[in-house]
Amino acid sequence: MKLIRFGTSGWRDIIAENFTFANVRLVARAIAEHLLTEQADQPQVVVGYDTRFLSEAFAAEAAAVLAACGVRVWLTDRDTPTPVVAYEVIRRGAAGGLNITASHNPPEYNGLKFSGPSGGPVLPAITDRIEKRVQELLTQPETPCPPLGELEAKGLVVRIDPRPTYLKRLRELVDLRAIAAARLKVAVDLLYGTAGGYLDELLREAGCDVQTLHGSRNPGFGGKAPDPSDTNLQELATVVRSGGYHLGLATDGDADRYGIVDRDGCFIEPNYILALLLRHLIGTRSWRMGVARSVATSHLVDAVARLRAVPVYETKVGFKYLGELITQGKVALCGEESAGLSIFGHVPEKDGILAALLVTEMVAMAVGSSVRSLLNALYAEVGGAIYARRLNLHLTSEQQGHLADRLKALPTRVAGLAVVEVNRLDGTKLLLEDGSWFLVRTSGTEPVVRLYLDAHSEAQIEELTAAARALLDV
Repeated sequence: MKLIRFGTSGWRDIIAENFTFANVRLVARAIAEHLLTEQADQPQVVVGYDTRFLSEAFAAEAAAVLAACGVRVWLTDRDTPTPVVAYEVIRRGAAGGLNITASHNPPEYNGLKFSGPSGGPVLPAITDRIEKRVQELLTQPETPCPPLGELEAKGLVVRIDPRPTYLKRLRELVDLRAIAAARLKVAVDLLYGTAGGYLDELLREAGCDVQTLHGSRNPGFGGKAPDPSDTNLQELATVVRSGGYHLGLATDGDADRYGIVDRDGCFIEPNYILALLLRHLIGTRSWRMGVARSVATSHLVDAVARLRAVPVYETKVGFKYLGELITQGKVALCGEESAGLSIFGHVPEKDGILAALLVTEMVAMAVGSSVRSLLNALYAEVGGAIYARRLNLHLTSEQQGHLADRLKALPTRVAGLAVVEVNRLDGTKLLLEDGSWFLVRTSGTEPVVRLYLDAHSEAQIEELTAAARALLDV
């Protein structure tokens, strides 16, 4: 059997190949044992699932194992976004949350996300312990579980609807009255995921004219990954452009990531959204806390922070590291270039529904402005444009074997610019004298090497990309 490994955001594997009922039961048992050793009283866990193939059945198996081990389970009554599970963990004072989801991965995948009592993803020290225990359990006979119905009858598994309380919280965090005053026309692409009845409902409640795309359940996700990327949102872009919509919004399979399409049909990179929302939140909430970003995220957000005299915190890739700063109340906003963000007073977990609503609020308050015009105004404020890009590099086994050596012997100049710092917090990041940079990092969730870049023009992006490829020999 292939080893069960937790990446930057949970365990993900191909359904029926390594993501099987037997393996889900093993992981659930290891999680139950961890919780029982951490808490003297009976631990409580919120269990949810997404719209993927067999997700509700996997969730039922996990719930049964947890309950049979002595953990009380709150099992959601429908497919549920990851941020909703996170909020319910906090609201109930639960010991953790477990969501059956592979997030934005292709349809053949499923996965399991495990969060701690803060509502945020657990740190590697805990997932390492769970992985080790799973390997030990493989050598032991499996303990049979009572049927789920029997566990429900005993009150060990209770069905819940977390939607009303989560929606109530979003009404407190987002200015729906400001959105209503703007009378916006918005197109929403749910990508067959879990945000239906959440994002679209609140927009309609705020008086928006809403058109919903791909709102039904389709475990095949229309033949592509439920990832709100530029490539996957071309249909949304066409609808927005041809229908005269002010904005296009999207969320991924478990609604923890977001995608934004401007009124002209252009996709707006999450790197730019983070900077715009930091500017918006400081201006509208008068928050003076800092901002946190991953090492792979554009420094455009740093430029906004400098102007507002607030600190910047840099973390490894993975929202578990960013979420800690939300829990500690240190930041107004934390985010990453892969379309994850949260804000002060909310869950320490990515929330694509909240992100989409905040962008809607920002556009509503900037009467008549497009997202692009707001970005151009931001560039003028910070003294110039900053362009960001991410590429996935598929290396051969031979190239992968030489990668570490190539990243040891680094140049002192790149594309005619001096290397002023090498940052090895997570991957290898070369910072150049003019503020541009690139980062090489092996993905924690996919078999690729990622290349991240910040530059002052599209031409410089191409120049740095070529230099990075030459360095890596790809």
